[in-house]
Amino acid sequence: MRRILLAIALPVLLAGCGAEPVWAPQEVVSRALYTTGDEPSITLYTVIRTAGGEGAHSALLVDNDHRAIFDPAGTWRHRAAPERNDVHFGMTPQMLEFYIDYHARETYYVVEQRVPVSAEVAAMAMREIQAYGAVPKAMCAVSVAQVLRKVPGFEDIGSTYFPRRLMRDFARRPGVQERIITDDDADDNKTLLAVQAVRAAPG
Repeated sequence: MRRILLAIALPVLLAGCGAEPVWAPQEVVSRALYTTGDEPSITLYTVIRTAGGEGAHSALLVDNDHRAIFDPAGTWRHRAAPERNDVHFGMTPQMLEFYIDYHARETYYVVEQRVPVSAEVAAMAMREIQAYGAVPKAMCAVSVAQVLRKVPGFEDIGSTYFPRRLMRDFARRPGVQERIITDDDADDNKTLLAVQAVRAAPG
């Protein structure tokens, strides 16, 4: 019985744990904003362990008048993609490549699921990811699910702590475009952050 009570209480305790807020200045965010010119879309990224197939992380990319990624409780950072409470702005093709490369390595692969949406739906999703706030550890999938459930066309997404379950729900969207990204890089993504910083340096 005690184990059952602990299992029930754990999500509540996790939800109550505060995450450290990060808030880039407005001038830094404004300077970094990037517009793709593509049709509006919402893209779910799911990081999956190669051995065993367990989901390890969920993130949500929103593309409208600019492109930003909601990376709840994530560890990727880059000075060219300023952050406000787990939302990274300035997601240029290079920054998105860096983000994916950081997660895809010999022990993990990444599933990308993109859904075209209207500008109104993308704008709503952008507002929701910016309003959510900093996310505690182990809450990535549930926070992404909570955001999506507030967006038209995604209301039936289930509330879950498991990235793979979220991925399966997202896959039911009409018109979803999916690709799998693999990489045989060594399992040392902390060093990769330093490498990415050098690769993106001007000059």
